[in-house]
Amino acid sequence: MTTYRDREEAGRTLADRLTALIGEPDVIVLGLVRGGVPVARVVAERLGAPLDVLVVRKLGMPQAREVAFGALGPGNVRVLNDIVAGQLSADDIAAVVHREQAELERREQLYRAGRPPLDLTGRTAVIVDDGLATGATARAAVQVARHLGARRVVVAVPVGSQEAYEMLSAEADQVVCAQHPPEFMAVSTYYEDFHEVADQEVTEALTATA
Repeated sequence: MTTYRDREEAGRTLADRLTALIGEPDVIVLGLVRGGVPVARVVAERLGAPLDVLVVRKLGMPQAREVAFGALGPGNVRVLNDIVAGQLSADDIAAVVHREQAELERREQLYRAGRPPLDLTGRTAVIVDDGLATGATARAAVQVARHLGARRVVVAVPVGSQEAYEMLSAEADQVVCAQHPPEFMAVSTYYEDFHEVADQEVTEALTATA
């Protein structure tokens, strides 16, 4: 098992596995907000590709928010894990969706900062996150990217569970995962520094690569 010093080091490791994309036309790197953005920034710089963000919100169980029963994305995309969501009432699901939809809209407004909506028509979208646990958020991101017209969708992460890796391999055109340990623990376990990424760190990354 490899432990990354921080998201920047994870990004360098991941970028080494994506060099085949250097020089390909119409590649765009999309960081999943918020933790995926510092990783995506390093990848975008290495590939010489533009960086943008994709805002997707995990739908967490009311009593255990780290356990996802689904995810939301812009464009009214909603993905549910039927097995997990089946443990909740319709009212519980509606309450979580309402809360996360409001946060998704807030972040979209903040991070787009007056820029036009993301248009991926004909492009290769490289969706980057800092790790995959259930894969629900990344799955929603793949569907959002296709909805926005992406010609090809690549999911790239420094670490992920085998289950999520296999699920996404059936959803995306390609999944690049630097390591997927058979006994997967929380994503934070694979980082020495796994601080909560602030809005300012996201906006600074976007400004630096603009």
